[in-house]
Amino acid sequence: QLVETGGGLVQPGGSLRLSCSASEDTDSRNAMGWFRQFPGKEREFVAAIGASGRSTRYSGSVEGRFTISRENTKDTIYLQMNGLKPEDTAVYYCAAETGSPWFGEPKTSPDEYHYWGQGTQVTVSS
Repeated sequence: QLVETGGGLVQPGGSLRLSCSASEDTDSRNAMGWFRQFPGKEREFVAAIGASGRSTRYSGSVEGRFTISRENTKDTIYLQMNGLKPEDTAVYYCAAETGSPWFGEPKTSPDEYHYWGQGTQVTVSS
């Protein structure tokens, strides 16, 4: 089980940090990622990080503004979001792959992820 925290309301240009913690019954030593979903739309890729933390991937719309990181000792990943825009408003989901190579590249398709959190709302508005 994955649990996201850190969502909320922020003004344009502001920052938020999302956290995602894995429960003991979830093997978090896999590549993990963040996805978001807009109302009436399919879930879309935001950022992902490899099992070791060495590899990261970002969507073009967030690269340079968002940073994904992980603390394997805490079974937790983070998404630092800076320079937030109203179009970043969405429900953000954390996800984990299974069977990831330790130094492998994380995937960007939601179909490649096995575990999902319940989602946390991020609203960017003045």
